[in-house]
Amino acid sequence: MDKYINTPITEQVTKELKAGDYVYISGTVYVARDAAHKRMIEALQRGEALPIDIKNSTIYYMGPSPAREGRPIGSAGPTTSSRMDKYAPTLLDLGEKAMIGKGKRTKEVIDAIVRNHAVYFAAVGGAGALLSKCITKSEIVCYEDLGAEAIRKIEVENFPAIVVVDCEGNNLYETAIKEFASL
Repeated sequence: MDKYINTPITEQVTKELKAGDYVYISGTVYVARDAAHKRMIEALQRGEALPIDIKNSTIYYMGPSPAREGRPIGSAGPTTSSRMDKYAPTLLDLGEKAMIGKGKRTKEVIDAIVRNHAVYFAAVGGAGALLSKCITKSEIVCYEDLGAEAIRKIEVENFPAIVVVDCEGNNLYETAIKEFASL
């Protein structure tokens, strides 16, 4: 089922999303990969505030290529999500509501998704040039020294994704395999 949603993504929104739904996301999304996630967790361990407002946030696991002239961002395909798995439960427990990436997640991440009524979306890998067309604005928020791994704040319009893990823990990767095996 196709759904159009806006950020910030709240619990009310996540409760309506089911594994397998096609979504089109519009609004503000943060971009961060493993180096930025590591720094955020280290900041928390030192008792410091996070550099972004994590409450009801959506984080896209992506490291963009340089923008061509006249564009806000270069190719913007998803990064393998498992690289963030050791950091994701902490951020989910602090209020993050959605993650966008590609690939499977650990049981600990799925448990945190369920515990916090969050959601995990997959974007299509290998389609970074097409996905970048949905990004209308991009600015570095912090950790500029990380280059492509700096935390960015982007504005997206009808960014396409698929619900992989919904807030009840239903996992499209598992159900699709079972469905295929039954054929």
